[in-house]
Amino acid sequence: MGLSSGVVAALEDAGLDPAYVEALVRATVAEDLDGGVDVTSAATVPADQRSTLDLVVRGTGVSAGAPVAAAVFDAVSDGDATVSVVTPDGTRVGHGDVLVTAQGRTRDLLTAERTALNLLCHLSGVATATALWADALEGTGAKVRDTRKTTPGLRVLEKYAVRCGGGVNHRMSLSDAALVKDNHVVAAGGVAAAFEAVRAMFPGLAVEVEVDSLGQLTEVLDAGADLVLLDNFKPDQMRLAVGIAREHALAHGHERALLEASGGLTLPDAAEVGATGVDYIAVGALTHSAPVLDVGADLRPL
Repeated sequence: MGLSSGVVAALEDAGLDPAYVEALVRATVAEDLDGGVDVTSAATVPADQRSTLDLVVRGTGVSAGAPVAAAVFDAVSDGDATVSVVTPDGTRVGHGDVLVTAQGRTRDLLTAERTALNLLCHLSGVATATALWADALEGTGAKVRDTRKTTPGLRVLEKYAVRCGGGVNHRMSLSDAALVKDNHVVAAGGVAAAFEAVRAMFPGLAVEVEVDSLGQLTEVLDAGADLVLLDNFKPDQMRLAVGIAREHALAHGHERALLEASGGLTLPDAAEVGATGVDYIAVGALTHSAPVLDVGADLRPL
């Protein structure tokens, strides 16, 4: 059977596809069971015992993935469990805050526990890491953006967690936007040539072009680029790039090209980089290196 209507509604409210989430959680639970049963719970817990399980924050951060964790309990119990999202995703949480509560057969709750926590802790960790950058950039006008450096199979959820933390998503896939990088430039014979080739084949698609010098920036601005990735620029070079883009826009009577800083940036750099006037800061670490938020599971008898 599919997910219950309440869990489906919670996922849809979060902007997540219930069919995608259901397939994911069923696959992760199947991985954990490996074709068998939860032998410890089967041996120690009476089949008819029922309990309440709370997923409780042990640290501080920003929550993300509560509806996904709820879907795990729902799927394992085949709808027998009553699952509630107690704390909405995107909330700043602290020690003792309850994110999800599930009531049902104790065996089901314990079988689902680790998978639910793995997803919830990881996604909340991504949201928490993103919030640190968003806080550091507050007042600068710059936004932190994620990249495609995501865990295979979890991109949709990880990028959702970035939004929960106050960040902005970059492209979701190779097909919904173009990013012309250094290897594309080599293959095409130049940065302007690469940009123009993408524009010619996909005229309606958003195109971002990576440059590694101010000379390349001018070249792609002349070609018509409206989004440029400044790769490994120092803050003083970023300020110059913003000035060049602004002057180019004034000279040609159009909006200034948006600029994104990328390459080895760390949280202590955030305020300085944001103050240069760039529009976005690309941070792959939001998804590939975020520490988990510590969340535990507390079982209570009914």
